[in-house]
Order: sequence, then structure tokens, then C-alpha cells
Amino acid sequence: MNSPLRPAFDWNRLRAFLVTAEEGSLSAAARTLKLTQPTLGRQVAALEQELGVALFERVGRSLSLTRSGLELLEHARAMGEAAGRVSLAASGRVEAVAGEVTVTASDVVSAWLLPPVLERLREAAPGLSLEIVATNSLRDIRRREADIAIRHVEPQDGELIARRMPDMQARLYASRDLIARRGGPPRDAAALSAWPFVGFERSDRFRLALNAQGLSLTPDSFPLVSDNGVVAWHYVRAGLGVGAMIDDVARLAPEVECLLPELPAIPVPVFVVTHRELHTSRRIRIVFDHITAMLGGD
Repeated sequence: MNSPLRPAFDWNRLRAFLVTAEEGSLSAAARTLKLTQPTLGRQVAALEQELGVALFERVGRSLSLTRSGLELLEHARAMGEAAGRVSLAASGRVEAVAGEVTVTASDVVSAWLLPPVLERLREAAPGLSLEIVATNSLRDIRRREADIAIRHVEPQDGELIARRMPDMQARLYASRDLIARRGGPPRDAAALSAWPFVGFERSDRFRLALNAQGLSLTPDSFPLVSDNGVVAWHYVRAGLGVGAMIDDVARLAPEVECLLPELPAIPVPVFVVTHRELHTSRRIRIVFDHITAMLGGD
């Protein structure tokens, strides 16, 4: 007899729901799971009956999640990832995972935030071969220019799987040498506006965002610009100007100091994106799980 604290649970039904939610239709989910559409439909219907709620509503030829479905989705994803890790560990297949996986991320993320997860992956799956494409341009996941992408904008392609991670936080930093040469830290935003800045691009977006926080920067405030984030950050650390950097990266550089920490942090959205092969490829799944665990703070 099942205890009321430990109810009977059918993982196949939850998996049917999860894949249907991610694929957007029963037919696409059935192909992914290699089931017939009626079988998959019965599993989803059984889960709805078991929970006593409707999880989907039909919109044209597609399915849309209800509020109850949206609430269940994140829990189902977490359980799916855990089930995948348990299955691999229990069968000893993690060590047997082999093949190539291409990961693309910005140059800053690739240089400073990925090394710890790469070390964990080498220990967990030494047979994997990883190619890291460090670029600030977007690679096309659907055309297999990369298997997994860490992006700072949400992809609009409904055929991709995108996981929203906690936002990173960025602030303004300068080298201790530059601060000393300027006579100490700036007192306020008006004083900081007279300092030289290092830009990551020629766009006005960054300048206008800072001005919205009380600074009064002009294009002349950026005598040095590089579209390479690693190079721009190196210039900041070398004392050539003030620059914005993700806090987790800045903490690795003892030669810099946060300026006006009372200013609101600059949120940096993070999405981990992959294609539908996540459901069938063990090598992509293990890399995806390690990256999302790292970015999620695990």
C-alpha cells in the first residue's frame, strides 16, 4: 500500500508531458520519444487525470500550456535532468560517453566562467572531446554550427530548447592604479563621468544605460573601444579606463575595484540553448546538464 506521503508516480507520464511541452505538439513529441501519437496522448491524458488538472489547451494545430502546465514544467525539467544523471551514473555509462560537442559562448564567458565546468566534464566523461567557439556573434544552432550555446539574448526559434538561467550581475570597475592616479575613488556619478571609459562596442546602448543611472557620458568618454571582451577587460585591468564586467569575473582580478557600488547592478540575461537532439544524445545531455548546473549555482 502506498503511503500518502509517498504517492505512486509514473515517470513515463511526466516524460511524455515534458517532451510534448518542449516540442509543442503530440506528433513531434511522439517522433522524439519513438512512440505512436495515440500512446503518447494516452500518457499525457493519464497524467492530467492523475493530477486533476488540464495541462494543455489546443491552439490551432499546436498545444499551449495552461497555467497548471506552466507550473509543472519547471519541476518536470528538473526531474528529467536528475533522472538522466541517475541513469547514466547507475549504468556506468558516463565514463563511456564519447564524441565531440561544440559549445559557443562569449569570449568573456569562455575565458573565465567555463574552465570550472570543463574540469568537471573531463572528470565525469573523459571520452568527450569539446570544441569551445569563443565569439560574441550568434552561432546558428539549427544548422549545427554549435551543439550548445550560452547566449545573452533569448532565441526566437521555437525549434530550439532554451533554458533561462539566473541573470548575471555586472558593475563598473577600474584598476587600483587608475584610481590612485585619479586621486581616489569617484564620490558620485557626476565625478565618475569625467573618467575615461573602455567600451565593448561602438553602440550607444551601454552609454545610454549608464546615463540612465545618473552618469553624463558622451561618445568622447570612450577613447578606447574593442569588440573583444577579453581585450577590453585586459585594458581595464591595465588602467586604461573604466569598464563594466560581470561580478563573477571581476572577483578573479584583485587589481580592480568596484566603482560606485551603490549604483544598481547591470543585469546580464543568460540562456543555455541547444537543439532537439538533447533528448536523444547522451554526450549533449551531459554537457548541457553540467553547464546549466554551473550557471545555476550548483
